[in-house]
Amino acid sequence: MIVESLLVIGFAVLLDFKFGDPKNKYHPTAWIGTLIAKLTPIAKNKNSAIEKFGGACIVIIISTFVSLLLFALDIGLSLLTLDYVTLTISIILGAILLKSTIAIHGMEKHAKSVLKSLDDENLDMARNHLSMIVKRNTKTLDKNHVLSGVLESISENTVDGITGPLFYYALFGLPGAFVYRIVNTADSMIGYKTEIFKNVGWFAATCDSILNYIPSRLTGLVMIISAAILQNNWKESYKIMIRDGKNTESPNAGYPMAALAGALETKFEKINHYKLGDGEIILSNQHVLSAISIMKLTSVLFFGLITIPIISILSLIGWWIHA
Repeated sequence: MIVESLLVIGFAVLLDFKFGDPKNKYHPTAWIGTLIAKLTPIAKNKNSAIEKFGGACIVIIISTFVSLLLFALDIGLSLLTLDYVTLTISIILGAILLKSTIAIHGMEKHAKSVLKSLDDENLDMARNHLSMIVKRNTKTLDKNHVLSGVLESISENTVDGITGPLFYYALFGLPGAFVYRIVNTADSMIGYKTEIFKNVGWFAATCDSILNYIPSRLTGLVMIISAAILQNNWKESYKIMIRDGKNTESPNAGYPMAALAGALETKFEKINHYKLGDGEIILSNQHVLSAISIMKLTSVLFFGLITIPIISILSLIGWWIHA
C-alpha cells in the first residue's frame, strides 16, 4: 500500500530527527552486532574456504532469522480484524523498526562531539570520538585530518545509515532494510582485509559492495541537488564526484565523499590512501556543520526523489499484475 509505506518512512525519519537512537540494549542493530560478534569465533577456521563459508553463514543465518521475525509480525498484524486499528499499529511499528536502521541524528551527534573536543582544544578526545565512526587509526591524526575523517564519515554514513536502508525498504519493505543493515553492520565489524578477517569477512564485504553500488551513486547525485539548494558549489560537487568518485579502494564510498568534497570546495585526505577534491585541506568546524546540513537535506530529498517513485512504480506494477 503506497500511503502506508510512505507514512512509515516519513514517521521513521521524523523519529530519528527528533529522538535519535535508543540505548544499545533497546537497539536492534546493537543486537545484530552482538550476534555477529558471537558467531564470528565459531566461523573461524584454518582452512580459508571453510572460513569463507562460515562468514557467509553468519550473514545468511542472521538475515534469515530477522526476516522470519518480520514476516511473522506481518502475519500477526494481518490476523487482526479491525482495519483502521491494524493499519495504525502497522504504521507505528513499521516506523519504529525502520527508524532503527537509519542514523541521521546519531551521525550528527558523533560529529558534534568531535567539534566540541576541538573547541575545547582537546585533540586526543577528538581523535577518540572520531575512532567511533571511522575504521582508520586516529591516534596520530592532526586537527585537519580529524576534521577530514568526520566529513568523510558523514558522507559515507549518508549512504550506510540513511539512503541505503530507505532504498531497500522501498524495494523490499522492512526485510530489505534490515538485511541491508545486517550486511552493512557485518562489513563494518569483520569486513577487513587483515589476516584475521580477510576470509571470514569476505562475504559481508562483497555483499556490502554489491548492495551499495546503486544507493551510493544515487546519493551522490542527490547530494549535488542538496548542495545547489543550500547554495554550496553544486557544479564543483558534480565535477569532483565524476572525476574522483573512483579513487577510493571501496568501489562505492568515493561517490558521496567526492560529491561532498566538491560541494564544500575542499579536499578530503586519508593518508596513504586517497585525496578527493581540489580545495585546500585546511578545514574548519563550519565545513562539518555544512556537511551535516547537506546530509539532512539529502535524507529528505532522497525520500522524495527516489523512494516515493520506487514505491509508486512497484505498487502500480503490482496493481496491474493483479488487475
